[in-house]
Amino acid sequence: MKRQIIARAIAGAVLLGSAAALAPAAMAQAQVSINIGIGTPPPAPVYEAVPAPRPGYVWAPGYWDWDDHGHKHAWKQGHWIAERPGYAYEAPRWVRASNGWVLQPERWSRGPDRGDYDHDHDHGRGEYHCPPGHAKKGEC
Repeated sequence: MKRQIIARAIAGAVLLGSAAALAPAAMAQAQVSINIGIGTPPPAPVYEAVPAPRPGYVWAPGYWDWDDHGHKHAWKQGHWIAERPGYAYEAPRWVRASNGWVLQPERWSRGPDRGDYDHDHDHGRGEYHCPPGHAKKGEC
């Protein structure tokens, strides 16, 4: 009888320990996305001269962001970002939704020139896939 109690206690401790070890990994994979609709459409884009091409970089044009503190749109200037071979940069954009205007964040989508970065994670289905570790960095 004592052996059964000890065996169950050990099995329970092992199970609890493995659950505690796996929980952070499962939680790290979860992503939360909140879209807040703004009743006011963004103003017209501000004209920015696009600089001359820069090898290894993509120009991310300026856009209207939402300033929660001032409760108004705020212009974010364009800037250079490192290119990702095989991917095309998509700038942030405002879209009309059922709850108002929603800002779609910048992202990288699979481009026509996949080069040697083609890992085909979607098995030929043509779906967007963010490479491991890039979503946490805000690159997708």
